[in-house]
Amino acid sequence: MDIAIGILIFILVFCFMEFMAWFTHKYIMHGFLWSLHKDHHKKDHASWFERNDAFFIFYAVVSIAFFYAGANTGFWYGWPIGFGIMAYGAAYFLVHDIFIHQRFKIFRNANNWYSRGVRRAHKMHHKHLGKEDGECFGMLFVPFKYFKRK
Repeated sequence: MDIAIGILIFILVFCFMEFMAWFTHKYIMHGFLWSLHKDHHKKDHASWFERNDAFFIFYAVVSIAFFYAGANTGFWYGWPIGFGIMAYGAAYFLVHDIFIHQRFKIFRNANNWYSRGVRRAHKMHHKHLGKEDGECFGMLFVPFKYFKRK
């Protein structure tokens, strides 16, 4: 029974992270921490790394804290919570940084209706170079208006 509960917690945390990504992006990245996020919208440096990458570090630390709690206390829920956060971070990195922004040159030829919709939605977000008016949404639950079949 504990395994089933752990799997359920993992799935719920993974899905909750979609909300957290939207919330963090809309109110923190385009809010008081715009100074870290703005180089993601308008590159102002020659480095492969962006100041925006600091947000990955934040979520990694949160995930590690839950692993630590799961390993060193009686809070075994820390394991599925930590893995849910980590899995979402890996999925986000794969979709956002690799697939959309091509930080590594793979998945360039993906051209199905879902990949076109995700790219179109992200392009609409990046058409705004400033702090305001950036349309925000998650990675997995992109509004259907961006998906058009050929």
